[in-house]
Amino acid sequence: MRSDIVSGAVFPDYELSDHTGKRRKLSELQAIYPMVLVLSRGSFCPKDRRQHEGLLQLYREMEVGYCRLVTISTDTIAEAHEFRSGVGAHWPFLSDPRRTIQQDLEIAEYTDPVHNPMIPHVIVLEPGLVVYKLYNGYWFFGRPTVEELRQDLREVCKKSWPDWDITQPELRSAWQEGRKDMFFPYGKSIAQTLADG
Repeated sequence: MRSDIVSGAVFPDYELSDHTGKRRKLSELQAIYPMVLVLSRGSFCPKDRRQHEGLLQLYREMEVGYCRLVTISTDTIAEAHEFRSGVGAHWPFLSDPRRTIQQDLEIAEYTDPVHNPMIPHVIVLEPGLVVYKLYNGYWFFGRPTVEELRQDLREVCKKSWPDWDITQPELRSAWQEGRKDMFFPYGKSIAQTLADG
C-alpha cells in the first residue's frame, strides 16, 4: 500500500463503474457516513467469496446504523454483477478491470500473474474519506472479522455523531431549547458539524 495511505489521511476519491455500469465516486457513495471499503481480488477467489458471505449479516446492521459498504475489484462489470449476485450482496460493487486503483495504490499482487489482482485490503473510513484503519488481507486471517469491523464502526460513529451519548446534560438542554443542530438528522448536516470542528 502506498506510504501515504495511513490513519488520518484522506483516501483518494476514485470514480469507477458499478455493477450496473453507472459511474460512481466514493465520496458520493459515502455521503456523510462512515464506510467500509473492501478492495477485493475478485470473483475468482474463494477467500473473497467467503469474506463477502461474512459481510452479509454485518451489512444489515450497517444499514440501520447509518454506515456504508463498498467493494472494488479488478473484475469486469459483468463479473462484478455476478459476484455481487452470487454472494447475495446488496451494496455497490465497483469494477476496475484497468487496474487503476491497483497501480495507484501500489497493491498489485505480484505472486498471482495469472489473475493480476489487487492485494486485498479492507479500509474503514470516517466521513470525508478519512482513513481510520487499514487491514491487509493477503492472508485470509489478515482480513478483519465482522466483530472487528463492528468495533471499528463503533469508534468511528462515536467520533462522527455529536449526539452519540445523548445522556449528556448539554445535549438534553439543547434539545429542550429547540437547538437540534447537534442531532442526526436534524439541523445542519453531520458533515457541516465535523467541518466546523
